[in-house]
Amino acid sequence: MTATTDYEKIEKHSQNRKRAAGIVTYTLLILWALMVLFPFYWMILTSVKSYSAYNSEYIPKFFTLSPTLKNYADAFTAVPLGRYFLNTTIFTLVTTAVMLVVITLAAFAFARLEFKGKNIVFVLFLSLMMIPNELVIITNFVTITNLDMRNSFPGLILPSITSVFYIYLLKENFEQIPDSLYYAAKVDGASDLKYLLKVMIPISKPTLITITILKVIECWNSYVWPRLITDDANYFLVSNGIQEIRENGFGRENIPAMMAAVVVISAPLILLFLVFRKKIMAGVSRGGMKG
Repeated sequence: MTATTDYEKIEKHSQNRKRAAGIVTYTLLILWALMVLFPFYWMILTSVKSYSAYNSEYIPKFFTLSPTLKNYADAFTAVPLGRYFLNTTIFTLVTTAVMLVVITLAAFAFARLEFKGKNIVFVLFLSLMMIPNELVIITNFVTITNLDMRNSFPGLILPSITSVFYIYLLKENFEQIPDSLYYAAKVDGASDLKYLLKVMIPISKPTLITITILKVIECWNSYVWPRLITDDANYFLVSNGIQEIRENGFGRENIPAMMAAVVVISAPLILLFLVFRKKIMAGVSRGGMKG
């Protein structure tokens, strides 16, 4: 009887500790979520305040009783935001498509083909990740300028059509595919290209989807390179178009209109991530697993 009572006490104590640990964990997660989401809430809240209401707030308010959508209308009329969206869409789609071809072929070569010095070449390739981006940007700027590609889509796109990290991620995924499939395909007379298209790519589809989504987000948020290589508004992207909006659109003091433009620009990426968040996480975790 005593042993049973002691066991029940230990079990109850263990459950209480687990419950307390769960409460602490969820409390910290909620606080962290509030910290992360608050800037987005503040951005949306500011975007629906009128210019006069915003300027009359000596102490910022965390709500508004008279929301307005005028700022969103101004976002498309004060500056050519529609053109910025079109430019960004072209840049994003073309860059992502070309990059997928480049990294798929490179990852296949490193993962499946055998050639002299492959491991050394791959190590040297990975070492490129250690080079600061500032040095790469300088080199790319000089190259694109010498090729007379400034203020053009090729000048925007070419430096972004490859990624050492994505090649590494896809190579690790390709290496998880059993060698027996490759040898069976070769026995059936399949070429390396056909094996890549018919076997490796379908099996690695989750990782490819993840890379595609991450690259789309990267292109959409690209700021430094487009700002550096273009000074013609006809080639501005939404990211560096924000500066144009601030200087020649609403003015520096019209913060609500600026926030409306930022909400419009951010909405596609937020929706993209919410729709494909599970595929992103699944692809990243699968790419990092061996065996």
